[in-house]
Amino acid sequence: MFAAAAVTDWLDGYLARRLNQTSAFGAFLDPVADKLMVAAALIVLVELGRVDAVIAVVIIGREIAVSAMREWMAKIGQSKSVAVNFLGKIKTISQMIAVPLFALQRAESACSVRSASATWLIYLAAILTLVSMFHYLKLALAPRAPGDRRQLDRRGSGP
Repeated sequence: MFAAAAVTDWLDGYLARRLNQTSAFGAFLDPVADKLMVAAALIVLVELGRVDAVIAVVIIGREIAVSAMREWMAKIGQSKSVAVNFLGKIKTISQMIAVPLFALQRAESACSVRSASATWLIYLAAILTLVSMFHYLKLALAPRAPGDRRQLDRRGSGP
């Protein structure tokens, strides 16, 4: 089910861009749905003992933090500075492949090629999760021009 949702999500986005049928609501809702889908799958995989809880907390925690940061940056008119980049796409692809591999894993085949691939991919996703989060933080906290009315003071509030 997860794999089908991931494939149809990708196809929906591809067709929307290709046919120029994008919308602000779709651009908002798509990443929210992706994050919810991955978070729910990771929680189930932790419960089944197939993914370490630390990995799930890192990935889910990053998604919440980056979403909050994007909301904040949009509020101050700087949403383009934290737009999705290639690193985030690779992270998402790693997650979308690793999760079904873990889901298909049998308890007795924990040392299989499928299991090893899933483990490497989820660790790659976790590493990319942290790297991309720090990248987004760096962009968000970059100094702005002195005349920029959106310059933040030290408390993080606006003008």
